[in-house]
Amino acid sequence: MPTCVPVKDLRDTAAFVELVKASPEPITVTKNGYDEFVCVRSADYRRLEQAQARADLLARIAIAERERAQGDGVDAFEDIKAARLAYGL
Repeated sequence: MPTCVPVKDLRDTAAFVELVKASPEPITVTKNGYDEFVCVRSADYRRLEQAQARADLLARIAIAERERAQGDGVDAFEDIKAARLAYGL
């Protein structure tokens, strides 16, 4: 069950920190009955960042595979070889 706490409960910072540490899910902080922000443990946030980075990478790989299948892509090794020849590197 999601945990929601009013913003006034943040006055007791030690208790709030313990609540965030002990909760297996994010804590939603509300102000005047509306969601204001969400708190998560640092380790959980890092996992979320890594999952987003993986998703972004997979999306880019899917685009590259689609371009390659359509014949729009260029082989990187051939392109580097051509650049070296063109610029005498």
